[in-house]
Amino acid sequence: MNASHSPFSRREFLRVTALAGGGFALSSAFPHEGWAEVGQALDDTAKIFTPGPFIKITPEGIITILAKNPETGQGIKTSLPMIIAEELDVDFSTIVIEQAALRKDVGPQFAGGSRSTPDNYLRMRQAGATARAMLIEAAAQIWQVRSTELSTNQGKVIHEASGRSLTYGQLATKAATLPLPAENTVKLKRDDSFRLLGSRVGGVDNPLIVTGRAEFGIDQKLPGLVYAALEKCPVFGGKVVSANLARIKALPGVLDAFVLEGTANINGLLPGVAIIARSTWAAFSAKRQLQIVWDESAATGHSTEAYAGQAVALAAGNGTKIRQEGDVTAALATASKVVTGAYFYPFLNHATLEPQGCTAWAREDGIEFWTTSQTPGSGQELVASTLKIPKDKLKLNLVRAGGGFGRRLANDYLVEAAAIALRTQGAPVKLTWTREDDMRHCFYRPAGFHFLKGAIDAHGRVSAWHNHFVTFGYKNTERPASSASLSPDELPARFIPNFELEQSIISTIVPTGPMRAPGSNGLAFVMQSFIDELAHAAGRDPVAFRLELLGTDRVIPPAQGQRGNPYDVARMKAVIALAAEKSGWGQALPRGQGRGVAFHFSHAGYVALVAEVIVTPDGTLTVRQVTAAVDVGPIINLSGAENQVQGSIIDGISMAWLQEITHDRGRTVQSNFNDYPLLRSTETPAVSVNFIQSKNPPTGLGEPVYPVVPPAICNAIFAATGHRIRKLPISKTDLGWS
Repeated sequence: MNASHSPFSRREFLRVTALAGGGFALSSAFPHEGWAEVGQALDDTAKIFTPGPFIKITPEGIITILAKNPETGQGIKTSLPMIIAEELDVDFSTIVIEQAALRKDVGPQFAGGSRSTPDNYLRMRQAGATARAMLIEAAAQIWQVRSTELSTNQGKVIHEASGRSLTYGQLATKAATLPLPAENTVKLKRDDSFRLLGSRVGGVDNPLIVTGRAEFGIDQKLPGLVYAALEKCPVFGGKVVSANLARIKALPGVLDAFVLEGTANINGLLPGVAIIARSTWAAFSAKRQLQIVWDESAATGHSTEAYAGQAVALAAGNGTKIRQEGDVTAALATASKVVTGAYFYPFLNHATLEPQGCTAWAREDGIEFWTTSQTPGSGQELVASTLKIPKDKLKLNLVRAGGGFGRRLANDYLVEAAAIALRTQGAPVKLTWTREDDMRHCFYRPAGFHFLKGAIDAHGRVSAWHNHFVTFGYKNTERPASSASLSPDELPARFIPNFELEQSIISTIVPTGPMRAPGSNGLAFVMQSFIDELAHAAGRDPVAFRLELLGTDRVIPPAQGQRGNPYDVARMKAVIALAAEKSGWGQALPRGQGRGVAFHFSHAGYVALVAEVIVTPDGTLTVRQVTAAVDVGPIINLSGAENQVQGSIIDGISMAWLQEITHDRGRTVQSNFNDYPLLRSTETPAVSVNFIQSKNPPTGLGEPVYPVVPPAICNAIFAATGHRIRKLPISKTDLGWS
């Protein structure tokens, strides 16, 4: 059951009236947060023990669990409440899931970095276990027995010796009078006693989604709502010189049109022309009739071709040494074989199916938002600092997003909506970006160039590796832009005795930012493809070659660029071996068919993929099968986990095969899905998902699989045709063979 979005639903009515008569509310926050008054309008003396907001149980037996983090399709609105429900020992199908607004008492609220599960797992377990312990103690006091004589089962406390039982609803008011137990006295369930975790649970919003009743950011409706569009300069960094505002204001349905001056913060409120209208259609229609003179002076020299030329020139010289071990020059000179390769991956757009946008309502007491932000706390701070409004005057309601992938980590659309709302004289306003806005005003996955040399010794092992990495810096050549860096510890560093990494930087005006598996989403293609080149140059089986490269089982301590996570070689080798086994690796295939393998360590997840492709002589590519082996510790929701792996693979095929963002005279060329395509359902492969349920703490799953897809496919294409893909997207390469 999911909470309704109506202003005062039946669920809300039952919850409020029940709490007015007594009830139980609990979370893993502890007593310093004090007592909260509930139902004050109904009964001034009605109070309920609320050490925090995660769990609410009414005497009527209504159990509500708060979903604290933004839901962008990653399934966290289901999986985090599952953790609480497991320890609370309730039937998950009977509980109410309530989406939290931005609040101070639930800890950080964000969706990014595959951090929701690892950051909240123990906390959620403790919350559920504490509630269960207090309900048991309440029953023990009522029955005058020891709490150790009692057990729980699906929302009941049971005294087996006497055959008595009480529901959690019957115990709620009594439990609310009890002190919180010390955290170290609360016992968590044994992992082998889990009933819910690791099972298949459908997303709590699925029934609403498949029947068209789910409310995403773009679906918000409020009394007196007006609609807005914003036109920004097609050249990054451009400003408004003049605009035909009088003509636009006279158009049917238009209420206002004005220049939004904006700020110099590339991540914030950029200048443009805003239109407020009586409908989205009227706003978009007026937007198409805008005649704006822009200051485009920042555009000179910023194009895809110019960047490629600069990269080649920089690679011919010396870059800044990032890592140097052993003697690469000597190893190359004495090598049995030397392999060289220049690799490139392009800028990318996040391509969320729901474009950016936000609903904002400015009133005398502040601004209220309905937002799809992945970082609502940062969004609140951005609005506060930009518009000089105290944070406590900004209320953020979190609504389901139609995809995030890192784009909604930025909050430009939120501060735009706030600035426009200040002009609407108290009417709520919904700002909606067009698809073209979304495509051309993104914080793009940065492109990268890698100029590689590798050495194979007489024993068929990698003896040296040199990489001159050419990346981008935002308006500078001193430091990489957001998500454009390469860690000196990135594999295969630390696994090859003679290793050298140098870096050069191209200045760009293109804004960049995190995209699903930032950094890894480009680097894995390069590293795993070139490792594959070396394996074939050595005449070695690519799976065996990789296992030998990783070496003996050991845990490499946390290193820069690994987000504080150690690298467990045994876990990585295990997923490689499992992917090979499940895919039928080693079975002969005819010319034109091939299997490719790749692995990567991303966001604390260990992933290996084997892709099987078919390429016809005329170059038509079919990705037939992808076999995934994944170790992210114990799985919370098997259904959601499989969905994340399958979605990552489909998304990764789109990235590898079809997608690129190019620039010309400081502006993005692509505009919509006609020139930035997504994979069609008829093009999707069969996907086999295989989890290793290791005993390690659980980590996230939204990102680790995605980076491994391009190299697995490209290595399979080489096995099928002999074509080595060193430049993405694959669609730019003629795969024909005879």
